[in-house]
Amino acid sequence: MTPLRIIFAGTPDFAARHLQALLNSEHQVVAVYSQPDRPAGRGQQLQASPVKQLALQHHIPVYQPKSLKKAKAQAELAALNADLMVVVAYGLILPAVVLNTPTLGCINVHGSLLPRWRGAAPIQRALWAGDAQTGVTIMQMDEGLDTGAMLSTATLAIKPTDTSASLYEKLAEIGPKALLDALKDLPALQQKAVTQDDSQANYAEKLSKEEAQLDFTKPAVALEREIRAFNPWPVSYLQLGNQQLKIWQARVEPLTQTATPGTVLKVDKKGIVIATGEGALVLEQLQPPGKKAMAVADFINGRADWFPVGQVLGVSA
Repeated sequence: MTPLRIIFAGTPDFAARHLQALLNSEHQVVAVYSQPDRPAGRGQQLQASPVKQLALQHHIPVYQPKSLKKAKAQAELAALNADLMVVVAYGLILPAVVLNTPTLGCINVHGSLLPRWRGAAPIQRALWAGDAQTGVTIMQMDEGLDTGAMLSTATLAIKPTDTSASLYEKLAEIGPKALLDALKDLPALQQKAVTQDDSQANYAEKLSKEEAQLDFTKPAVALEREIRAFNPWPVSYLQLGNQQLKIWQARVEPLTQTATPGTVLKVDKKGIVIATGEGALVLEQLQPPGKKAMAVADFINGRADWFPVGQVLGVSA
């Protein structure tokens, strides 16, 4: 295919991986759109997004409108005379006039197998729900939220040990390849685009810190999935008195005795065994306030009294 003039729109590291793939290809990235710089770190200094930083390294013009709904921003974009706009985790809504500005429209790389997990947190929700597989979907964007016709997909099996961090890395590997493959003959793919089945769709809501609190009335299998889904953010935790203890890793074991959910059943170097609504959750890696994450063997060295056997852990302070 003839090299395309591409506008790239994205913000986080996941998007920057796709921009890098385009920069390494025969296509010409004529401009980059990214979210406005945000305060970050302890000093709350304004920080450019990973996509903006990469674009500046390659001397590509960067646009950071707060909205694309205003005529001035739309005129700027139209003046770039692009064949295509590639959108990856950008974070701004694209109005119809923008979607229709490039000759080939706008395509999006989404981190799930659509129509499953439309929305903001598809990687985390696939783990959270216990899905056997996930992947990326390249779609032709329309005005809906991740509702556009599907151009191609790349599938990935989810391993029992995957966390959101590891799955993110895997999808950041297959996504750029799927994007470049789609660009090889995009008009042909657009002719064969598959309409999403809305009856099969569900929504990947953003994660919240409140949701990360472990509720031991749930089955151990669900809690172990939550711990992996909420790693590296917001990180699952339990409340011990007035302090939060982060839980980075756990495993599931059968419950060999009747016990109230939240009851501490056993504490040793192999794990802290806690009864749940179904089965037992064994805590393997914990992080006390102000400390680094540590294996349970290191944690109980001097802290075994934090989990007296027989104590019932509540779901709130």
